[in-house]
Amino acid sequence: MEKYQEIERSIIKKYRKDIWSKFVKAVKEYELIHENDTVMVCISGGKDSFLLAKCVQELERHSEIKFKAHYVVMNPGYTEKNKNYIIENAHLLNIPIEMFESDIFDVVNSVASKSPCYLCARMRRGYLYSKAKELGCNKIALGHHFDDVIETTLLSMLYGSEIKTMMPKLHSENFEGLELIRPLYLVKEKDILSWRNNNHLTFLNCACKFTERNDIDREGTSKRKEIKELIDNLRQINKEVDHNIFKSLDNINLNCVLGVKKDGKYASFLEEYDR
Repeated sequence: MEKYQEIERSIIKKYRKDIWSKFVKAVKEYELIHENDTVMVCISGGKDSFLLAKCVQELERHSEIKFKAHYVVMNPGYTEKNKNYIIENAHLLNIPIEMFESDIFDVVNSVASKSPCYLCARMRRGYLYSKAKELGCNKIALGHHFDDVIETTLLSMLYGSEIKTMMPKLHSENFEGLELIRPLYLVKEKDILSWRNNNHLTFLNCACKFTERNDIDREGTSKRKEIKELIDNLRQINKEVDHNIFKSLDNINLNCVLGVKKDGKYASFLEEYDR
């Protein structure tokens, strides 16, 4: 059995409950992939996006719902070493990647010394949407997982003063007919790490030239890292805290909130209070 076949088998067999079933559940429950969709699976080089690619690949081969997938790597300016690392991993995993070039790292490095990750993310999104349109795709799949969702929820509450989360799918505001989907929405990071380690795989973390030079400062001040540690600490007190944070966004009691905002319009509870 080839290495990639062992890896595929591990997703279906060993990690059926923790990865495969949750991936399939998200696809079905949130109606992420439909008949005749053309999905661009975005691969950054990390563990999450490569696992996403393998799961979509399995679904593409065996699902009763017929759809097509493109496995796309955007090179934002990786070093040759990191670029080759992604190509080697794609070969190891038997993923037929399509790579295209951009100059995002150079642009971000020259103009955004204080918030490079924010600008990088915005520029990446624009390039990816444009590539998806070029390929004739109607959906873009990203590798965000369960932990990203609950961390985003707490980040919004503690630092953004609002209750919102990372949605399983979104319509593009600037590219008509394109939708962003997150098929790993219910998969926990600890299980992705276990899959990676069990298969003796290594992936890129952040290969950004800017953050490589500022790694110590970045790690020390990262709000997401802070939230991750907070959740870890809460988990020691309440083992259900992950589920409870996640479920709270699917169980909002509108009778017990001060106000809500939809499409940019705010409504206070007072507007309905005496009716």
